[in-house]
Amino acid sequence: MHTVQKIAIGSDHNGFQYKEAIKKQLEKTGYAVEDLGQHEEHPPAPDFSMAEQVALRVARGEADRGILICGSGAGMCIAANKVQGCFAALCFDAFTAEVARTRNNANILTMGSKTIDLELAQEIVQVFLATAFEDGKGNERNVVRNRHLLDMDNTYRKK
Repeated sequence: MHTVQKIAIGSDHNGFQYKEAIKKQLEKTGYAVEDLGQHEEHPPAPDFSMAEQVALRVARGEADRGILICGSGAGMCIAANKVQGCFAALCFDAFTAEVARTRNNANILTMGSKTIDLELAQEIVQVFLATAFEDGKGNERNVVRNRHLLDMDNTYRKK
């Protein structure tokens, strides 16, 4: 039994193949996975709203964690971090995934299909989902700082 049960996952057309493979991996190991798209590798009109959809599921508590994949991972990371309550981290190895969880309590993982191979992406997913936030070790200041920065950003956007 996993502590993290439900995963929201999404990709653009560049991340479609990785998303499909990771979704199968997660379902095989007992996670409930909600696939929010892209639903085909070569769509007639690519849809880029899945970052928002995944982030909203996580922010509302409808998913325990989110996974987003695009070509570089950066676009999905930027978009997901615009949703209040989401802390997306672009990870490129097991170490960055572990630190994103232990020290920053990231709740959304983003990766680039053009920057890492699929086997590494699958390893990163395993580490990200299995790693807990290390509360009580001074790391909560990172979370407080990030929430403060988000509040500042929201204040400036209203002007």
